[in-house]
Amino acid sequence: MAVDVLSVVVGIAVVLLGIVVSIALHEVGHMVPAKKFGVRVSEYMVGFGPTLWSRKKGETEYGVKAIPLGGYVRMVGMMPPAPAGARPARGFFGQVVADAREASVSEIRPGEEGRAFYHLSTPKKLVVMLGGPVMNLVIAVVLTFVVLVGIGMPAVTTTVGAVSECTPTSTTAEGEPVCGADAAPSPAEVAGLQAGDEIVEWDGTAVTSWDQLSGLIAAAPDTEVPVVVERDGEQVPLTVTTAERQVPVLDAEGVPETDAAGEPVTETAGFLGMTPTQEHEPLPLSSVPSETWRMVSGTAAIIVTLPVQVAQTAVQAFTDEERSADGVVSIVGVGRLAVDVVAADAPVVATLQVLLSLLASLNVALFVFNLIPLLPLDGGHVLNALYEGLKRTLARLRGLPRPAPADVARMMPVAYVMFVVLIGTGALLMIADVVDPVQLM
Repeated sequence: MAVDVLSVVVGIAVVLLGIVVSIALHEVGHMVPAKKFGVRVSEYMVGFGPTLWSRKKGETEYGVKAIPLGGYVRMVGMMPPAPAGARPARGFFGQVVADAREASVSEIRPGEEGRAFYHLSTPKKLVVMLGGPVMNLVIAVVLTFVVLVGIGMPAVTTTVGAVSECTPTSTTAEGEPVCGADAAPSPAEVAGLQAGDEIVEWDGTAVTSWDQLSGLIAAAPDTEVPVVVERDGEQVPLTVTTAERQVPVLDAEGVPETDAAGEPVTETAGFLGMTPTQEHEPLPLSSVPSETWRMVSGTAAIIVTLPVQVAQTAVQAFTDEERSADGVVSIVGVGRLAVDVVAADAPVVATLQVLLSLLASLNVALFVFNLIPLLPLDGGHVLNALYEGLKRTLARLRGLPRPAPADVARMMPVAYVMFVVLIGTGALLMIADVVDPVQLM
């Protein structure tokens, strides 16, 4: 039980720390260019809700809030005042727009009107608003580099990890070998193979990979074969006599073939009776952009169909249908996946690799999700900046006066609706991840 509790604590701590750091750096991506362009940033906060700690440095208050599910930087003058001739607010949404304008203008101190965000040029607005998502993408790329190039992917070697004591006489329903009472010793045991031996030559052929070696073994059933192993720095010649075993025949896609009666087709293959070791083999640097693109494109495909994905998750969570491992999860789901990873009986390096991959995927999700072109997400501000830039470009080409800044406040009703949708979707996914969590391991 102590191990289980420790796994839960470590898993949750790793995810929370990764989320907090990702959120903090996301907001840094907004704040740094905003300050560089002269916009006054009054607050930099990680989290929502009650403030746990804060400190004012210069003109910015930095702090941490109680709920680590987001963050924000308060840039003064995000929304311009009401355009000349604007009609008085009417109805609920009209009042929402008017209140948003008033709150934005009230933040601007006398004499600092030029430091308002809405005065920035379109390129500068794009840099500020894209800075957060791009920071998450950079984090994902760095983590992917560490996973693929720094640590490397598990690769089977030609070194003996363990020697089987017997030649299996049958297999379980799951395909696991079973040694009966009359089972003969394994060929590897009889030949004197030992854990740590590196097989360097098989029947006169130099061995360079496990795939090659397993193919050579399979192609030599019930055959006496000279083998050379490297043991303690010396090459030791051995002779093995392979056994026979029946293995399924696979098609070009790796699927077992069946006969007319639906029974699996098998063939005779050689059996040695040893398992290889695994080592982490660093991948080339070129694997990082390709893997990053795979994650980005896959996440984008999920987000494009997000309503369908959420509906499927709800159905799977509250019916007997199995929960898909490729479906969407909430922050609770990410935490449970981390707990499963830490609790699994795996080497520390492998556990670290999976956790880093999980955090890389989380940052890719933050990158793609924040680019949805709707307020209050960053993509909504990007869309407004592009609209404003298009208006200004057309006015310049036609010789017309420079248009006023885009009236972002008019989109606040959409932002309110989106906020409610996001809260509802998040709550539904959290409940699903508690009732029927995704099983990674």
